[in-house]
Amino acid sequence: MQSDAEHIDEFATWIENVMRDRGYDIDSPRGGGKTKLAEDAGVHRAAVTRLLQRQSMPDLETMRGLSRALGVPVRDVLIHSGKLTEEDLPEVHAVAPVERLSGEGTITAEQAAVALGIPEHLRAAFVQITEQLRLGGVQEASARPSGKVTTETEVEVAEAGDERAGP
Repeated sequence: MQSDAEHIDEFATWIENVMRDRGYDIDSPRGGGKTKLAEDAGVHRAAVTRLLQRQSMPDLETMRGLSRALGVPVRDVLIHSGKLTEEDLPEVHAVAPVERLSGEGTITAEQAAVALGIPEHLRAAFVQITEQLRLGGVQEASARPSGKVTTETEVEVAEAGDERAGP
């Protein structure tokens, strides 16, 4: 992998082209493109200037800001900067085709949680809520004064409480 000094020209050229494509005027002396990009990215104008003058490679936070402002994935910025390679950051496909997940054309709530990247510590809640929704567990709004929706589980809990209270 090249050092920052060896890679800065390629990266700066790539960023300049993206900036022009996004309408930032960086070619005229008083176009305001560098200042506007710095504002949009939430970074110092000096960081943009140093990059475009090939003086220094931006830090990670500056690259993230440039990514947001230019509408370019952070992955692309990091790869074009030479900080990481395509092998370091393989493209991720968020959801596998449904047919490959279950073979039946549908997926389980657990498979959906995994495919959506739901953290492990939240998966049980996700699965429970998904199953309630799938099975029609949410009743129409009851006669609660608040107008909130009552679920079957809430009704069962309330009925159990009534039974314990006695006559």
